[in-house]
Amino acid sequence: QVQLVESGGGLVQPGGSLRLSCAASGRIFSIDTMAWYRQAPGKQRELVAAITSGDSTNYADSVKGRFTISRDNAKNTVALQMNNLKPEDTAVYYCYLLSGHIWWGRGTQVTVSS
Repeated sequence: QVQLVESGGGLVQPGGSLRLSCAASGRIFSIDTMAWYRQAPGKQRELVAAITSGDSTNYADSVKGRFTISRDNAKNTVALQMNNLKPEDTAVYYCYLLSGHIWWGRGTQVTVSS
């Protein structure tokens, strides 16, 4: 069993920044991809950013240039630095881990509003 715990969500004004963190624990043998997804009310869950074990990254077009994903393989953590946040970034953000199986965190709310 693997547990993913997210932190760092909250309320921020447009143009502000937040940093999300996700820590993985449990029976982890090797991690392939870690990622962040988000789901806004009434919308499907979508990929925000992903990073492979080789540090290759992939971003949704809507966040390119504003968000940065990083990981610490020694600590089994992944982070998402979010800058210049916009109201349309408001969503529940979920941590994702691929390690022979897909694991999800419970999500953390990000609200961008003035």
